[in-house]
Amino acid sequence: MTSRDVVNVVQRRLPRKTKVGHAGTLDPLAEGVLVLGVGPAVRLVPYVQQQPKHYQATFRIGSSSISGDLEGEITDFPDLPVPTRDQLENAAQTLTGEIEQVPPAHSAIWVDGQRAYRRIRAGEEFEMPSRKVQIDVLEITRYDSPEVDLNIICGSGTYIRTLGIDLAVNAGSTAVMSFLSRIGVGPFLLQNSVSIETLRKDELEPHLLPVSLAVGHLPRVQVTNEDATRLGHGLCPNELDFSETDAGKDQDITEAAAMTQNGQLRAIVRLKQGQWCPYRVFPTKET
Repeated sequence: MTSRDVVNVVQRRLPRKTKVGHAGTLDPLAEGVLVLGVGPAVRLVPYVQQQPKHYQATFRIGSSSISGDLEGEITDFPDLPVPTRDQLENAAQTLTGEIEQVPPAHSAIWVDGQRAYRRIRAGEEFEMPSRKVQIDVLEITRYDSPEVDLNIICGSGTYIRTLGIDLAVNAGSTAVMSFLSRIGVGPFLLQNSVSIETLRKDELEPHLLPVSLAVGHLPRVQVTNEDATRLGHGLCPNELDFSETDAGKDQDITEAAAMTQNGQLRAIVRLKQGQWCPYRVFPTKET
């Protein structure tokens, strides 16, 4: 099923016109964590996407497909050299940190106003633009030729198919992805996830999580009850005190999570012309 299919399952079980959005498309081949924003939390989807993503993947060395995975026709290259584990380990080191990556043509990325995969299906030839992505961890956890298992922690926008193929190419071969599981997005972990079968039959409210989890990577500042009310009315707070937070030492912060006295997310605030003002405001149990 697609990511949109999951959204539809949840949306059909909620009151009419309740907004539901997902934080990061999963390929149809993939499984694992899909974070959904419900109601006002839809506006936090971009903040979830800013958080590190954790994947486990399997690639078949010495094979290739036009899509980079098993959905395309597979071509084997028996004459290519079989990389050693040391060669793969060395290749992984060159693909760690901030790297340039060319997304696969069979992807949903926009190229000149159209989805890349649609242009490919229409028979067009075009050059995919490269992008910078962050790879924090690229670890080989098993190598039993021709299969290699990878443990990956990366930033938003990374194409795992491309990463595994580049790994094989840098070791003198090629590869196709045969398995992909997203096991975490920031604090949202696979072991705490809710299955699609549960979403179809259970009451949904007990499975909802605090919206503050979506902004755990932002500096946090506690606001007074008066300022919480002001934020709720779209007004700038009187004063925010970062002195007792880790962010108090950082002079470059321009965005923060404003928390109520009892730990609820009241607003995301941004610094504009020397004053902190609300950018996104969220209801609390008291409002």
